[in-house]
Amino acid sequence: MPEYRSPRAHRLARILADMAPGAAVLRISQLDPTQSWPSPFCRAYDRTGRGIPLTRVRGLTAARWVIRAHPDVRWDQPYDLDLDSGALRPANERHTAAKGAS
Repeated sequence: MPEYRSPRAHRLARILADMAPGAAVLRISQLDPTQSWPSPFCRAYDRTGRGIPLTRVRGLTAARWVIRAHPDVRWDQPYDLDLDSGALRPANERHTAAKGAS
């Protein structure tokens, strides 16, 4: 699977890390579970895969920023943004099983 990196993405990851203290990964998708139509959605996870709560506004803002920063990505599946490296890659399932995921 492809991995997307750029200097701009790395800067964005640093900004998003400030918006989600303690988060190591943001999972971005167009599939908000509370909506029946495509809508930007974000969940934050720490290094152990446990969910970190984000307010609706922060999650929506983060998702929109990442989606706009990566227009070449097909957003029909979720992607994980590594906040250390700025790398965007297709989501893995290890965070999905974490209890209390926000």
